[in-house]
Amino acid sequence: MIIKIIAIVLALAILSMAVIAALNKKLIVSIIAAGVVSLFASVFYLLLSAPDVAMTEAAIGSGLTTIIFFYVLNKIKKDRQDNV
Repeated sequence: MIIKIIAIVLALAILSMAVIAALNKKLIVSIIAAGVVSLFASVFYLLLSAPDVAMTEAAIGSGLTTIIFFYVLNKIKKDRQDNV
């Protein structure tokens, strides 16, 4: 029973963060929200007894993808400053 409640709360948190990531105008907030969606998804996979998928999602989806997004955002900002 408690696992179902936790799963429902996680699902609602994932949906709300996905909406925030899609509708927010600030790119930094959108990147962080997308990373949180991935992190919550990895916890959800743990609840579903899939630890290998959870570890992969946490490492690739939450960690590496977020770092790459911030790197690209930083490169774009530097290129814009160089062209001005």
